[in-house]
Amino acid sequence: MQEVYITSSGSFLPNSPVSNAEMEDFLGRIHGKVSRNRERILKQNGIQTRYYALDKQQQSTHSNAELAAQAIRTALERSSLRASEIDLLCTGTTQGDLPIPGFASMVHAGLDLGDCEVSSHQSVCASGIMALKNAYSQIKSGEKPNALAVGSEFASRMFKASRFEAQGTDALPFSVEFLRWMLSDGAGAFVLQNQKNRSGISLKIEWIELKSHAHEFPVCMFTGKTDNRNETEKTWLDYASYEEASAAGAINLRQDVRLLDSLVKTGVAHYFELINQGKIQPAGIDWFCCHYSSEVFKGPIRELMIKGGGEIPDPKWFSNLPTKGNTGAASIYIMLDELLYSGRLKAGDRILCMVPESGRFITSFMHLTVVGEDKTEKKPYTIREIESPELNLSKNETSEWLIRNLAQVWIDFETELLQVPVVAKIHQGNLSLADYKLLLTDLRQQVIDGSQWISRAASHIDIGLFELRSAFIKHTAAEHKDYQLLERNFEALGEDPETIRSGEKNIGTVALTSFVFQQASKPNPIDLLGAMFIIEGIGKRLAGYWGRMIQDQLGLRDDQVSFFTYHGMADENHFHNLEKALEHPLMNLDLAKRIVKTAKTTSKLYTMQLNELGNY
Repeated sequence: MQEVYITSSGSFLPNSPVSNAEMEDFLGRIHGKVSRNRERILKQNGIQTRYYALDKQQQSTHSNAELAAQAIRTALERSSLRASEIDLLCTGTTQGDLPIPGFASMVHAGLDLGDCEVSSHQSVCASGIMALKNAYSQIKSGEKPNALAVGSEFASRMFKASRFEAQGTDALPFSVEFLRWMLSDGAGAFVLQNQKNRSGISLKIEWIELKSHAHEFPVCMFTGKTDNRNETEKTWLDYASYEEASAAGAINLRQDVRLLDSLVKTGVAHYFELINQGKIQPAGIDWFCCHYSSEVFKGPIRELMIKGGGEIPDPKWFSNLPTKGNTGAASIYIMLDELLYSGRLKAGDRILCMVPESGRFITSFMHLTVVGEDKTEKKPYTIREIESPELNLSKNETSEWLIRNLAQVWIDFETELLQVPVVAKIHQGNLSLADYKLLLTDLRQQVIDGSQWISRAASHIDIGLFELRSAFIKHTAAEHKDYQLLERNFEALGEDPETIRSGEKNIGTVALTSFVFQQASKPNPIDLLGAMFIIEGIGKRLAGYWGRMIQDQLGLRDDQVSFFTYHGMADENHFHNLEKALEHPLMNLDLAKRIVKTAKTTSKLYTMQLNELGNY
């Protein structure tokens, strides 16, 4: 059996926080009247701010699937995994955007994950734990090496005033209005892997347990019917029309608050069962993340724990309900995300999570252990100010135009590079060894062609342009052995050099090399000085900088990153050769414009090459 770790997390709370006083501005006042029960309910639940994926015209600003996708993107940005490496996506929500298809399919559609298995879990608060347990179980069994689990909720759109006005009601039943002031929107996501982070901390999942008590109690939180005591009552799909179901209030979300005390007792009883089984030792718990919908329930939960001899002291409780609101299936994700990156966790800490669900009573628990270094958040490396590699040319009207325009091409290029996933990971300190090996593999397929297209270009330059031809030939000699240095780095990482030698060009490399070879085959392809400006500029300005960061965050030896660190020094001389070529006496504005266009084209294709790592 494999160990399972939460290696990164992310959350997404839409728009700006909404205060208690602002809630009706977003949900609307029914027939323009202020709610009588709002203040009483808010005083009990203790929530001060929450988030809505609605604007003040009650229009949706996001879909539920978009909330989930945003949380996943944050989790992946903090992860060593690339999106294309994800094998399983498990989602949990109370209600997706569509009745059909499954919520996981809709979330998958909004992400760049590639083909993967998906699993949709629909319940209420426990659906997020259901999704998490599926992901955990598949990794534990060895079926999958990694997975994404996400909990997401978009409850606010069920409480828009226009819905209730259309039903012709003046006052809401308390079972409906209660939830109107309790629920809010948001999403949280976890990346799960069968190995912990190389640096920083991970949360090792010791176990997850979930139990349904539906056979013991009537439905408590529900939509689709109006009477939770009548098991044979027709549901919203049994009405003659959707309009008739709506008019009857069958699509309203309701809560039988009289049953909530029983949920507290049922959850604590499950807690003591786990103590009796030896799964929980209260004295050994360092953090207790308990999902409760209202601060009013914290006291009874603690009181029952104390009476049974299983007290967890108040300083060990962690909740962000007052500031993040009750986000149902997403709550435990959002809670753990905040704790994970708070800097408060240390290796060896034990975290107990409790997630009860009032739908028809489900109780769930999860036990986590903090592993790895005490340092939790990887601090991103400082991003230097973007500036073009300096060109030292004799001043004249043409050279000044060329310098200005090549500098702008470079600034646009470097700005785009910072958005490329592999470059972003280097700067954020999240690059994995697998990412680095893939980078070497794909770069090698382009680098080995470098001397060849430059040689071809030299052979197509007229003898009358001897100085330019000579500059290209010198450049060919400098580039000739670069790919061998790259291969040695790959081998020094413990890999078979034949693996990299037999590698395939990714689609970006195909586009880049096809372009430069095409240009090199034209008569007097002087415009390729623009391509050299981009490629040598990477060496002069970025290669050594990236190499040092890669070496630092992966703990590599000099002989494993020398392709990058060498270029940081060697390409200074290469750049001087380029400057000499750009100062050729025959340089004119028309030729300068061709050079700039080729530089711009090369920059776009080089960015594409890095964006398409692994895409063959």
